[in-house]
Amino acid sequence: MTTPAELDQVRDRVRVRYAQAASTVTAGGIPSCGGTRTDKPGSGAGLYSASEQGEVPADAVTASLGCGNPLAVAGLRDGETVLDLGSGGGLDVLLSARRVGPAGKAYGLDMTEEMLSLARANAARAGAANVEFLPGHIEAIPLSDSSVDVVISNCVINLSGDKPAVFAESFRVLRPGGRLGISDILAEDHLTPAERAERGGPIGCVAGALSVAEYRRGLTEAGFTGISISPTHEVAAGLHSAIIRAARPS
Repeated sequence: MTTPAELDQVRDRVRVRYAQAASTVTAGGIPSCGGTRTDKPGSGAGLYSASEQGEVPADAVTASLGCGNPLAVAGLRDGETVLDLGSGGGLDVLLSARRVGPAGKAYGLDMTEEMLSLARANAARAGAANVEFLPGHIEAIPLSDSSVDVVISNCVINLSGDKPAVFAESFRVLRPGGRLGISDILAEDHLTPAERAERGGPIGCVAGALSVAEYRRGLTEAGFTGISISPTHEVAAGLHSAIIRAARPS
């Protein structure tokens, strides 16, 4: 059971890291989870096609530190409402906004003010009128019950100090029949928590990866059904980026 003090400690560490990443982008640099890079855009940018990258301002692409492309499985449709947990520089929110169209809405939720400022600036550059970036925590989503059709997230839930709360909150805000389409880092079931931390440390963006079995169990306990977990690539020995799909029953 995570105590409030422990949760605050995790949040503070994550906030500092991503505030630094946002400031790096604003200053014209290229961030990474472990510092500043000068060779290529943010570590998640290469997981998006050239056409997708061309749909949004360059800073949204540069700020990407994700481990996958949740839009590849979200199946967004015109008029839907989508929520991105840990929206960072706004890449997935802006791409979602284009897919749900003027009749839809794309929310981005982030706790880092520097990232929110960067995302709002990117939305203004993109002329996106159907987006809204919200300050807050993914363990306590500031939206009403049954208010969104789709929840997406890109390599953020593993950073939370209270993952059961994230799963429960995601379930709460989804409408009956709504769906979850996220990318995250998962550990092979045989790894101990200490082994996961040791392997994830050099990556920087991995704070507390669940095992595949733990992730599935957490989603099931929150009420999700139709759960599928599909590893896409290895990020460290025994740690994999994966696409996770699930649904809130109708």
